[in-house]
Amino acid sequence: MFELDVRSRKPIYEQLTDKVKEMILHGILQTDEQLPSVRTLSQQLTVNPNTIQKAYRELEREGYIYSLQGKGSFVAPMKKEQNETKKAEVRDALLRLMAEAVYLGFTAAEISSLYKQVEKQREGGKSDD
Repeated sequence: MFELDVRSRKPIYEQLTDKVKEMILHGILQTDEQLPSVRTLSQQLTVNPNTIQKAYRELEREGYIYSLQGKGSFVAPMKKEQNETKKAEVRDALLRLMAEAVYLGFTAAEISSLYKQVEKQREGGKSDD
């Protein structure tokens, strides 16, 4: 379910939070779906439970998951205002990246192709690469 790169310079808890966010955004993890327990996931990934707990705390702080005492952690429903805030952040980041892409010589067709590739991945297909 989760694959981590132990050689990466990116901290393990960040890799885990990014992977969970990606799975939520791609619809792999659905609203109110239970995440693996800290103990189970730490055993599966052979990672310290405190690292898993840190990732879950960060995801909860960002509103991606919620926890129920004694029950576990679950995927949180995306609230409209959270969604709008997140969309604004992504829009700003995309504008910066697209400005850099244009500066580096990307064409409109290349950028459009990348967008279509992401759409295809979201629908469960494979990329053209």
